[in-house]
Amino acid sequence: MFGRQIAFDEPLWLLLLLLVPVLWVFSFKTLSGLGPYRRIFALLFRTAVFALLVLALAGVQLQKITDRVTVIYLLDQSESIPKQTREAMLEYVVKDVAKHRRAGDLQNAAEDKAGVIIFGREATIEHPPFADEIRAVGMLESLFDLRTDATNIASALKLAQASFPEDTAKRIVIVTDGNENLGDSRTIARTLADNGIGIDVVPIELSALAEVQVEKIALPQDIRRGQPMDARVVIHNYAKPTKDNPSGEVKGKLRVIRRYSNQDELLGDGDMSVTLQPGKNVFTFTHTIEVPAGYTYRAEFVPDDAKSDVQAQNNTATAFTHVRGKGRVLLIEDWENPREFETLIDRLGKLNIEVETMSSDALFTNLAELQGFDCVVMANVPRASGGGDATTKEATNFTDEQISMLVRNTEQFGCGLVMIGGQNSFGAGGWTNTELEKAMPVDFQIKNAKVKAVGALVMMMHASEIPQGNYWQKVIGQEALKVLGPSDYCGVVHWDDFTGGDNWLWRVNGKGLARLEDRQKIWLAKFDRMQPGDMPQFEPAMTMALKELIPNPASVKHMIIISDGDPSPPSATILAQYKKNNIRISTCAVGSHGPATSKVLQDIATASGGKYYAVTNPKALPRIFQIEARRVARPLVKEKASGMTVAIDDPSHEMLAEVENVPPVTGGDTDRARRSLSPPMPASVGPGNGPAGRTTTSSSAK
Repeated sequence: MFGRQIAFDEPLWLLLLLLVPVLWVFSFKTLSGLGPYRRIFALLFRTAVFALLVLALAGVQLQKITDRVTVIYLLDQSESIPKQTREAMLEYVVKDVAKHRRAGDLQNAAEDKAGVIIFGREATIEHPPFADEIRAVGMLESLFDLRTDATNIASALKLAQASFPEDTAKRIVIVTDGNENLGDSRTIARTLADNGIGIDVVPIELSALAEVQVEKIALPQDIRRGQPMDARVVIHNYAKPTKDNPSGEVKGKLRVIRRYSNQDELLGDGDMSVTLQPGKNVFTFTHTIEVPAGYTYRAEFVPDDAKSDVQAQNNTATAFTHVRGKGRVLLIEDWENPREFETLIDRLGKLNIEVETMSSDALFTNLAELQGFDCVVMANVPRASGGGDATTKEATNFTDEQISMLVRNTEQFGCGLVMIGGQNSFGAGGWTNTELEKAMPVDFQIKNAKVKAVGALVMMMHASEIPQGNYWQKVIGQEALKVLGPSDYCGVVHWDDFTGGDNWLWRVNGKGLARLEDRQKIWLAKFDRMQPGDMPQFEPAMTMALKELIPNPASVKHMIIISDGDPSPPSATILAQYKKNNIRISTCAVGSHGPATSKVLQDIATASGGKYYAVTNPKALPRIFQIEARRVARPLVKEKASGMTVAIDDPSHEMLAEVENVPPVTGGDTDRARRSLSPPMPASVGPGNGPAGRTTTSSSAK
């Protein structure tokens, strides 16, 4: 009545109401002195209290009755169900909701709700339970973030229970093939049923007869260069004869791709039409390998009829092999100085050693590309190079991941690694404080206290109007700091909104331009806390930096400015002082407001003899600052016009074979060996397994 009903949690307690007559009999006699009316009132009051106690024990409830229903559909999206079937499941839900859901109106407030939850390894809500139609979109949007390599019905049931509104009846419809391999859906289902949630199941029946699997690519164990070899692809057709396909054959296209040195090559005539008989099928691809390298083979099968293959995920197989020759060397050269080592390449060629050159602007992207070589030579290549104005090629650099690959390729796979010295190598090339320096037997930094400080760098940080501007300024400051050595000086100037003026990020003994020494980790942490403000003008900060740069004992002094060009430009007087004291300023225009503000930064760089960078992508900033920080490390290269005599201590060493009458060299790196070796020989990095013999490096001449 009125949409309400009374219910009890423990109805057996209501049997106590049978004691009401007994209560009346005993109480009627004990209350005889109250008179007839007061006696009746007292009996009624005692009866009411007793009844309320019984109702409380029975758990009386006043329930609101509603005929509104919320139905949540759980759709199984695991890989055991074909894609076409999964799409048909969504269409089924759309039609079922449209057929049975009652929409509310002015006369009838009842309104049913429907929602959709999809699940695989975990569950996610695709359509929340709203009083609205569910529309098919061809593909479920949440499926991109869903792992479908398992079936977990229990997680979907738990999510559905938490998603139900409180003012409607609750029902769950599970659409699945029932191949649960995670969770315990039966236990969860019993709990939901006890809570009044109905559960229906719509089973998905699969024929399980249409399935193709590419099992493997079989390669011979002994592969020789130039000899024909067979790559065999094994494909298993699990299909069984049916009325529509009495033979059980599956037709499709087979493709085998061979990859080496970042190049793909199709074997055979490309996509080959094949017919798979029930059971195992073997296809042979005969070919030859002319270049010793590491090769990755990949076989792919695509059926002509998608319905003839339930799971497309197992239609691919890969294999790897390494073909060795007499010797193969990868020489990485600086793209700004191509063909610098043609003499070395020709010399190795005469020794029947194959050399492949790689430019520093088109580097390797994975470890497999390095494993085809016996030795990797870093030929006077800097960590970062390029940049400049709009007419110059974009800055490039070795990422931390690529440096790690070089080291792992030597430590774990025994490949040789040689670093040839020069003005762009070792510490002068920006390799200081990298994993490559740790792997080398020489230090790229000058740690001798008797050696004069090599350089001083001042970075001016102005909050640029780019996305995550402060974040990128912290990153580039940290990257530039890593390039410097302990004998270098470094300082950072920025606008401090708290003090309302230009400040040094750190001070040591009252000076903002301080020697790095052992403070690198401390200063790297300071960058994380830096909050550069919107600098109103350049000149005060440039004047503050100039006062410390002029008396500084460093032999190279440099300044880098990153800004959007908004601050007022500096006067010609302050720029002339920078020029007079041989202090160059490089500028980076990031997020500038057109040619007017960019010209301010360009004029500063031009007037001081520095470089101007117009940056459109903030990700290029760390590379640019690595390049600029290398200018401070230039004194690591020592030159002597009269030349320095080269002595060969161990002419029997394999890397020095047939090397004689070396002319004097006019320059060299000041890196020093970490340890002495006996007998004297170039220091060793790793065991090496190639024709170049032991992996070596040393302080080399330009």
